[in-house]
Amino acid sequence: MPGEATLSAPAGSWRLRDRELDLSLPLGAGIVNVTEDSFFSGARSGTPERGIEDGLALVAAGFDLLDVGAVPARSGPSVSAGDEAAKLVPALAALVQRSGVPVSADTFSPEVAIAAAAAGASAINDIGGGQPAMLEAVAGTSCGYVLMHTEGPPRADREAPRYEDPVEHLKAWFSQRIEAALGAGVAEPRIAIDPGLDFDLSLDDDLEILRRLGELHSLGRPLFVSLSRKDFLGAVLAGSWDERRPAEEREWATCAAASLAVAAGAQVLRLHDKSALDAVRVAGRIADA
Repeated sequence: MPGEATLSAPAGSWRLRDRELDLSLPLGAGIVNVTEDSFFSGARSGTPERGIEDGLALVAAGFDLLDVGAVPARSGPSVSAGDEAAKLVPALAALVQRSGVPVSADTFSPEVAIAAAAAGASAINDIGGGQPAMLEAVAGTSCGYVLMHTEGPPRADREAPRYEDPVEHLKAWFSQRIEAALGAGVAEPRIAIDPGLDFDLSLDDDLEILRRLGELHSLGRPLFVSLSRKDFLGAVLAGSWDERRPAEEREWATCAAASLAVAAGAQVLRLHDKSALDAVRVAGRIADA
C-alpha cells in the first residue's frame, strides 16, 4: 500500500562546484528571478542590478543558498539563450563574488548553463528534465546538478498525465534520468532531485508526493523541493484549481507546506520568503530532535 514502503536514510551531503553541503539540517535556497514576469509579483527583480540587491537581501535574511533564474518556466514565448544569459550571468557572477553562499543557475538552456558555470555557479538547477544536451553541458563542468521532474519542455501548456501512483512514477522516472546523467559523465554525488511540484502533476499528485516524500530517499540523492507559493497551494486554499488564490496570497500556505515537507524528508527548499525559511528552520530542529 502507498506509504507503507520501507524508508531509506537520506543522503547526508550534496557536492557542489566549490564545496560540499552538509544536509544534516534542511537548507533554504532563496529565489532570485531577474525577470519582469515571474508568477509571483514579489519576486520580479527585472534587472541584474536589482537581482544583486535582492539576492544580498535574502542572504542577510539568513538563506543558505541562492537560486538565480532569468526565464520563468511557465508557458510563454521562447527566450533566446543570449537574452537569458544577458540577464542571468551578470547577477549570478556578482552574487558569487559578494554573497558568500553557493549560487545556482535556474535554467533549461545548456548554453546558459555553460555560461553560468563559467561565471562561478555552484550548481545548475535544470528545470528541463535532464535532456541529453543539458546532461552533456553539466558533465563538462564541476557544478552540482538539480534534476527536476517534468514530462515535456518548459514554457508549454499541456494536460497533466494520469499516474496510477505518482510516487512510484517519480521513482522510476528519476532512476532512468539519473542513469542517463551518470552515463553522460555527471558524478553521482553532484546530483540532487526535485519532484517538480505543479509540473505535469495534478493537485492530488502534488499532495500525495509531499505526504510520501521520504520514499524518494530510496534513490540515494538529496531532495531539493521547490514549493514556494505554487499553484497547488492556491488551489488548496480556494478549494478549486480553477479559482485558486493568487501567488501573493500563498505565503502562510507555503510555511505550512514547507514545514511538513521537512518532516517528510525535504533537505533543500527553494523559497521566496523569510517566513518560510523560519518555518523550515524550526521544523528541521524539531525533526532532528
